Amino acid sequence: MAKRDYYEVLGVDKSADESTIKKAYRKKAIKFHPDKNPGDKEAEEKFKEAAEAYEILSNADKKARYDRYGHAGVDPNAGFGGRGGGMNMDDIFAHFGDIFGGGSGGGDPFSSFFGGGAGQSRRGRGERGKNLRIKVSLTLEEIATGVKKKVKVKKNTTCGTCNGTGAKDKNSVTTCTTCGGRGAVNQIRSTMFGQMQTTVTCPTCNGRGEIITSKCGTCRGEGVTYTEETIELDIPAGVSEGMQITFRGKGSAGKYGGQPGDLLVVVAEKEHDHFERDGQSLIYDLYVNFADLALGASVEVPTLDGRVKIKIPEGTQAGKIFRLKGKGLPEVQAYGKGDLLIHVNVWTPKKLSSDEKRILEQLRESDNFNPSPDKSSKSFLGRMRDIFS
Repeated sequence: MAKRDYYEVLGVDKSADESTIKKAYRKKAIKFHPDKNPGDKEAEEKFKEAAEAYEILSNADKKARYDRYGHAGVDPNAGFGGRGGGMNMDDIFAHFGDIFGGGSGGGDPFSSFFGGGAGQSRRGRGERGKNLRIKVSLTLEEIATGVKKKVKVKKNTTCGTCNGTGAKDKNSVTTCTTCGGRGAVNQIRSTMFGQMQTTVTCPTCNGRGEIITSKCGTCRGEGVTYTEETIELDIPAGVSEGMQITFRGKGSAGKYGGQPGDLLVVVAEKEHDHFERDGQSLIYDLYVNFADLALGASVEVPTLDGRVKIKIPEGTQAGKIFRLKGKGLPEVQAYGKGDLLIHVNVWTPKKLSSDEKRILEQLRESDNFNPSPDKSSKSFLGRMRDIFS
């Protein structure tokens, strides 16, 4: 089933600011929270739908891609968001605790409103790893086709000695007596709805449900070590300068068995020898001598796929723009390509021999060489409008 428009889901306009989007999501989250609607599958789906919409619209980069490309621009299956298949409840509770002031260690941030419920059965998973941000430089050729890039990243990785448990051996772990292994304890809190039972992370085991009696000598009980790791990135075609791609789980490993953070890759475009980029179009300045423009010629021009020949008709004026369809760049997550726009310029020699000067002096006196533009001659902006109309 096709996804609904995210603005429609939250009931806000495209011009809504961050505060308005946040308030709209909070309202939806309270209304459709599973603890308030036990057993109601429709409410649970709307709860997930609102969380997904908020995740996109609260992030400036994702919102910009969504506004430009729609759902295709934020599709997680092609490298822009990591896991496919949508968001699960763990994702929602982990990513949006800041809205309601909940914890980040795996607890349900909504428990302060509804108490217990889904949060009671969920054990903590240690500390979530940090997100990492790197910049990757790409050529236009790489952007045109998509590319796999190997990068070296220094980060926390799962300890190879204890496999992330933080314990010396399997006999060095015991169940936490404070929470009975649940990783959470119940409290009574006063909220806007009155006295309610809430579930919070166990202060003794920090949500793990277990206590380490003898720590791993390599990681000193944290379950992670700081090393350099080589990561292969699958960069989709059509990305652009400043675009951020999220690789889920490729950031720093979480301490004490926690979930890993994300790797945020910012795209940088390398300057090209021949082309300038304008959206999905490429622009090439072609310099031609006056004789070729007057008499007509066949010239070679570069493209991202190699060199091709184009015909310069007799009497072509400087400023003419030729368009090679489909020789530009693809759009992210979309079909079709932009065009290569070839801007014709007259090459004027800076030094002339005496014979060349004599010939040009004779031509200058000819009436045929006096400029006489007619009404069909268009300005540069007019020619550009014709190209894109």
